[in-house]
Amino acid sequence: MLDSPALQALDARRSVPALQLGAPGPDPATLQRMLVSAVRVPDHGKRVPYRFLRIAGDARLELGEFLARRSRERDPTASDAQVEKDRLRFSHAPLIITVIAAPTPSPKVPEQEQLMTAGCVCFALLQAAQALGFGAQWLTAWMAFDPAVHAHLGLAGHERIAGFIHIGTAMTAVPERERPDPAALLQDWVG
Repeated sequence: MLDSPALQALDARRSVPALQLGAPGPDPATLQRMLVSAVRVPDHGKRVPYRFLRIAGDARLELGEFLARRSRERDPTASDAQVEKDRLRFSHAPLIITVIAAPTPSPKVPEQEQLMTAGCVCFALLQAAQALGFGAQWLTAWMAFDPAVHAHLGLAGHERIAGFIHIGTAMTAVPERERPDPAALLQDWVG
């Protein structure tokens, strides 16, 4: 039981850099199956404080053009290379699912808990993508926190981007990286 298939799947999780993700991406039925798994997260009060925004096809390039313009607005001295990096950010993976945190006021469920639920959705979506044979990476960067990007993507005033989940086919094998030793992170509280 200490080496069950479920634990093996968790232990095998790794991010595939968005630059190394290509076509094909998941078809609509496969994406729907991923999302079915992604919503099975802890959610105090069953508030469902998140939603999804699909970015695929030419919309990825349109978003890249907007990000290039916004990058220049934010920093008129940005190098051409930096602006180009922002232009291409969403052009590699064939599918990006934006997980939008949508917390609502509640006397019983603090906003922080609702934000963590959205973060759990991001992680569960990574797991689901990998379980179905795709590579994925959870990214944020400045655009996840920029009000102009939020407006461009149609977020409501109380919403935030928890993550951009880039999903596609891994173009190269991703090596394992060193992981922290959980025993070194564990402490006992004795009162």
